[in-house]
Amino acid sequence: MPSATLQTFAITPTGPFSLAEANGFEFGHRKPEQGEAMTMAFAADGDHRPVGVVLRQAVVDGPVTGEVHGDVPRDAVRGQVARILSLDHDGAGWADVIAGDPVLTRLAAGMPGLRPVLFHSPYEAAAWSIISARRHTNQGAALRDRIATELGTGFTLDGRVVHAFPTPERLIDGLRPGQGLTEEHVNRLIGVARAAADGDLDPAFLKSLGPEGATARLLDLKGIGPFYAMLIALRGTGFSDSEPPAEPRFRAALGKAYDLDGPATDAQAREIAERWRPYRMWASVTFRAAAARGLL
Repeated sequence: MPSATLQTFAITPTGPFSLAEANGFEFGHRKPEQGEAMTMAFAADGDHRPVGVVLRQAVVDGPVTGEVHGDVPRDAVRGQVARILSLDHDGAGWADVIAGDPVLTRLAAGMPGLRPVLFHSPYEAAAWSIISARRHTNQGAALRDRIATELGTGFTLDGRVVHAFPTPERLIDGLRPGQGLTEEHVNRLIGVARAAADGDLDPAFLKSLGPEGATARLLDLKGIGPFYAMLIALRGTGFSDSEPPAEPRFRAALGKAYDLDGPATDAQAREIAERWRPYRMWASVTFRAAAARGLL
C-alpha cells in the first residue's frame, strides 16, 4: 500500500450540498453507501497517478474535508474531487433553479443537498462504457473492480481497501482477455488508455469543446457510440448545462412528473428544460435519481 505523507484539504460549497446524499448516490460502478465518510480511489487528472481520498462533512452545507492518500499534489486532488462532486459550480444558482420549478422543488426536498456525482474522469468514464456495454450493471461493476484490483493500486481508506483504476500505461501493459473480457474488449480498453495517455481524454480539453463538441470528439473512440459519448462528456467532464437527453428512462420520468400523456417528446423535453438553464444537466440527473429512489 502507498505510504505517502497524509495531506488534507477543504472545499466550501456555495449553496446547498450534502455529502451523505452524494455517498448514497448510485452511479456507474459505484454503489450507494452510508456512514460519515465517503471514500474514493482514482487515477488523477494529468499523469494518472493513483490516489485515494477520504471525505467528511460535519454539517450539511458546510465544508467538505478531505484526506489524500498517495503522492499526488493536494490542490490537484482537491480540484478533481470538486469536479466529481459537482462542487466546482455555484450551487446557489442551482437552488434558484429548483425554487423556480415546483416539480423540481418537490423532488429535491426528498434528496436535500444532492448534486450530480460524476465519474472520476473522462478516462474512467470511457473505460466503464466499454466494460459495461451489454452487461447488467452489477456484472460490469464486478468486472471493473476486478481490473482495478489486479492492475490498479490499493489504498486503505476509512478501514477498508479501495483500489484505484489502473493507469493507462498499466492497462496497456497488463490487460489480457479472459474472465469476462474478450479480445475485442481488451483492444477497445487499450484504445481508451492510449487516448488518455495522449491527452485526448483530458477533462479541461474536453470541457473547452463544449458538450456537443466533446460528444462528437469522443465518437472517435472505437466501441463508443452516441449514447456513451454523451455519457462520458456530461458525466465525466462536469458540464452543468446541456440539452435534455433522449434517454428513455429520463423521458419517462419527465412525462410522469409533469403529467404528460406518456414519455416526454423532444419538443416537450426542450420546453420544460428551458426553465432549468444553466443547470439542465443537473436537473436531468435529479429526475433520474428521483425515479431510482421511488420519488416519482
